[in-house]
Amino acid sequence: MEAVVIGAVIVIVVLALVGALSVRLVQQYQRGIVFRFGRVLQPVREPGLRLIVPIADRMVRVSMQTTVIGVPPQGAITRDNVTLTVDAVVYYRVVDPVKALVNVRDYPAAVLQVAQTALRSVIGKADLDTLLGDRERINTELKAVIDAPTEKPWGLLIERVEVKDVALPEGMKRSMSRQAEAERERRARVIAADGEYQASRRLADASRAMAATPGAYQLRLLQTVVDVAAEKNSTLVMPFPVELLRFFDKFTHAAEPTRDAERPAAQPHATERAAPAPAAAPGDGRRRPPA
Repeated sequence: MEAVVIGAVIVIVVLALVGALSVRLVQQYQRGIVFRFGRVLQPVREPGLRLIVPIADRMVRVSMQTTVIGVPPQGAITRDNVTLTVDAVVYYRVVDPVKALVNVRDYPAAVLQVAQTALRSVIGKADLDTLLGDRERINTELKAVIDAPTEKPWGLLIERVEVKDVALPEGMKRSMSRQAEAERERRARVIAADGEYQASRRLADASRAMAATPGAYQLRLLQTVVDVAAEKNSTLVMPFPVELLRFFDKFTHAAEPTRDAERPAAQPHATERAAPAPAAAPGDGRRRPPA
């Protein structure tokens, strides 16, 4: 009886051990790849409790989540011969777990190496202005270069690649600062010149409008007087009214034609009074009357 009990206990322990070795748990974000005597056994195991043959089978779980890796700072030379340091970040995920396990060893390290070489290659083909101003274009080119050798052979999908920081030399930073300052000064001068030009055109239009309206000058003068009188400690000198000056101007121009018309009529009398008497002919015995 005791032997039967011991045998049953041994059988139960063996069955429990076999069951523990046969059951595998696959998480929702994982896929299970079963290798039977070193060969891949299809199909890929989906999430849940999965059974394998003990000793003969070996299951490897592969995460299907998006993985983020940071690319260390890389020294590069741009197309316009500027030396700088650039780092980036790569987002990728596994789309074919069989290829990710079989075709490449340690695929996270492989993606990192490809990202480093691609970063230097893309930076070397771009100039500094494009790198600083068109970051989206650089990110797109990096994604295409990294995705080409990793998607079909390795079963990886590069979702995003972004350049994080661009470290410039101190001399280049000072040069760019001076360039930006000169550009802002140029814009300020252009805006000031454009404002003066528009103001001059408005003043010309205003002068023509006031010339067509005689009372506009007087109103403008009175407005200027009011503005000046509002200031403290100011001495105000009032000129002659504009209308009075115009009256004298019109009176002077009207009197000049009258003097010009009277001058030819008085000229013959002056000539007649100044004409000398005729001289006596030689041999004439008569006395010339006194002038």
